[in-house]
Amino acid sequence: MSYKSFWQDRLLTPLLAILKQGISPDKIALSIAFGLTLGVFPVLGSTTLLCAFAAYAFRLNQPAIQLMTFVVYPLQIILLIPFYQAGAFLFSAPMAPLTATKVMGMLNEDLWSAVKFLWNITLRAMVAWCLIGPPVILLVYHVLRPVIRRLPFRFPAAGEDEMG
Repeated sequence: MSYKSFWQDRLLTPLLAILKQGISPDKIALSIAFGLTLGVFPVLGSTTLLCAFAAYAFRLNQPAIQLMTFVVYPLQIILLIPFYQAGAFLFSAPMAPLTATKVMGMLNEDLWSAVKFLWNITLRAMVAWCLIGPPVILLVYHVLRPVIRRLPFRFPAAGEDEMG
């Protein structure tokens, strides 16, 4: 599978199908913003539930938000250590010498021991994400909204029912 066909099959085609469902551009932009940002939340295995909750709470498009979470999964792994470091900085805590590979290895080898070891580190990383995440959601939303509005698809008129 080529690089282009991978992105075409995994991202563009599903996203275009969502756009053709009659969802407003604002809801699409907000769904993508939440999916991208919640998708890098520094707790592995939590993003699907977080996105489902956000989609329900804000009446967002569930497929769009979950698709974005899937797309940014590698970025979640890459950003684990920076979030750990940001949390350590915020709480003036020492940073354990970790790499993403080491964290993944710990989780695969002995999940319970890894959870016990990473508990405080992860809590601090969650606080760092909570400070960074909401402004990122707003930024991505405000950047994407005008772009999506220009796409040549039929969007519901004001007051029309939306799917999502």
